[in-house]
Amino acid sequence: MQALVIAAHGSHLNPDASDPTYAHADTIRETGAFDEVREAFWKEEPHFREVIRTLESDEVFVVPLFISEGYFTEQIIPRELRLEDWDPDRWESDGTSASQATLEAEDVGKTIHYCGPVGTHDAMTDVIVQRAETATENPDVGEGFGLSVVGHGTDRNENSAKAIEYHSDRIAERDRFDEVKALFMDEEPEVDDVTDYFESDDIVVVPLFIADGYHTQEDIPEDMGLTEDYRLGWDVPSEVDGHRIWYTGAVGTEDLLADVLLERAADAGADIGDAREAVRELAASVAETGADSGPEPNAGAGAGD
Repeated sequence: MQALVIAAHGSHLNPDASDPTYAHADTIRETGAFDEVREAFWKEEPHFREVIRTLESDEVFVVPLFISEGYFTEQIIPRELRLEDWDPDRWESDGTSASQATLEAEDVGKTIHYCGPVGTHDAMTDVIVQRAETATENPDVGEGFGLSVVGHGTDRNENSAKAIEYHSDRIAERDRFDEVKALFMDEEPEVDDVTDYFESDDIVVVPLFIADGYHTQEDIPEDMGLTEDYRLGWDVPSEVDGHRIWYTGAVGTEDLLADVLLERAADAGADIGDAREAVRELAASVAETGADSGPEPNAGAGAGD
């Protein structure tokens, strides 16, 4: 038997923070690729510490639903899962290339395949592009458009910016959008000045966050000038300094993210059959109908992304 554990942050303050985790878990559960699919959180129940002990499967694939490699993926999650002999060097990563490490949870006799975070997997590039398509309701969006991938950024973890820059560079190499820029909340270049970095009349702004919350639904819209008060909402697109800003909300609410979770597990040796094809078909059908599993982009939300 094989199990999938999706390890996410969660929040005590924002009840919606865990919604993407449960949504993606449900999608994967429906494919039947795993005998068990469980959600686990740092700030909510069920907690990281208990989840392995509730599984019947003797082979477990743990995929962190985080954007960057760092404190949570390298220290908190392995510690709370009580993974013997864990060391970040097992990933042999430069900050964006974590793959997987096979370890033992000896107290319960289970083999744990601990994977890198979804945010640094190559498949996340497709999710960002899909997010732009969903926001503009245009499957061919690109020509005449600029694209900004936005991250938090922080001096405390250099890997925080690496994931944003990595996917921005990969999208730029495709020559689909006229311009592609990585922007940040807490370091230069800042998303506050988004229109200073683009010549394109139309700019799609995709925040590389897992869940909508304080940053994506309050800080960023106000900082970009979409609205003076997030509680009043904003239009998509919004006119700012002679540009049209197509703001998408958190990329983690995009249905295609379930595919990245599956790819992480498959890269670690999970037998997922045709689950990826099923998830991609579902994501494509949702995009075509205009239905999105995430919150409305102009809806206010609480803290916790």
